[in-house]
Amino acid sequence: MSDAERRPFLYEVHVELGAKMVPFGGWVMPLHYGAGTLSEHLSCRNDAVVFDVSHLGTVRCDGATMRDCIQDTLTNDLEKISPGRAQYTHLLNDDGFVVDDIIVWWVGPEEFDVMPNASNTSGVTAALPGVDVTAERCVLAVQGPHARAKVAHVDSRFADVERFCVNRFDYRGREVRVAGTGYTGEAGIEIAAPNEVAEELLRSIVEAGVSPAGLGARDTLRLEAALPLYGHELSTASTTLEAGLGWVLGWRKATFCGRDAVLREVERGVARHVAGVMTSDRQPLREGAPVTSSGQGVGALSSGNFSPVLSHGIGMGLFTTELKPGSVVSVDVRGREVFAEVVNLPFVTKAS
Repeated sequence: MSDAERRPFLYEVHVELGAKMVPFGGWVMPLHYGAGTLSEHLSCRNDAVVFDVSHLGTVRCDGATMRDCIQDTLTNDLEKISPGRAQYTHLLNDDGFVVDDIIVWWVGPEEFDVMPNASNTSGVTAALPGVDVTAERCVLAVQGPHARAKVAHVDSRFADVERFCVNRFDYRGREVRVAGTGYTGEAGIEIAAPNEVAEELLRSIVEAGVSPAGLGARDTLRLEAALPLYGHELSTASTTLEAGLGWVLGWRKATFCGRDAVLREVERGVARHVAGVMTSDRQPLREGAPVTSSGQGVGALSSGNFSPVLSHGIGMGLFTTELKPGSVVSVDVRGREVFAEVVNLPFVTKAS
């Protein structure tokens, strides 16, 4: 761990709980706990786990002009939602490439929490006149089919927040903000809690029977659910349309950053297409592995791993040929040719 890597506020608690801490996006975060990634993954699919995702940024955008500023900057259309809702969106550069993918929590009529990825908070503060409050709070993601039932033992109000809704209330004398969002393909919530109550809250969630889980399981869960990850399916070398996420482009709006470039992309045709592939055995697939279809190179995997639910290797990529489900491709996994079938996404259907 270098001096440049930030420790989460709950670092000592994670160590006490048995976490292996590793560098990630400029932070040092839990990779897994004693049970290991496979167990944590299956606990999320079958029961409930809690992730510390405090490395995600929070840019607080409050004031009468903020709605219009966010509407004119980010891709998705706030007209689709209202206060008390959350929305997935993108920040593009002038060339139409993805600077970041973001969740916006519309907390109140003139109050927004804009939540970028781990290392991209400065890009959001450069685009929006908000205040970076990342260091002031922790974000705990409680995920899984039993997440709400178990977190209700801590405070029933946590369980009352519905999918993609946002609420806030007093908890132990501090305001917490809660959204029905997550990154696992399972039902659950994300809780933004001030540091002053975060340790007590995490311990209470674990005492309610929710297992702690780390970044390893979070990545395999999101890959099974075919959720894009910044730096993989999304980056400043890829576009929203290439990732198959055209629904986050608010075409009814007069403007958003990169809109003209996206229009040009539509006119000339999308250069690459996202697809998923799966091996016939337990061979894991790996990011960066070259992919060949009908003897022609079509690109490389942007994500790859082993699926604990399916017991097969799975991967996603952006390919120059639109690969059809059922077709077979060749994947070069560290010099070994592995055959994989193109399959419909997601690999594992979301629980809700």
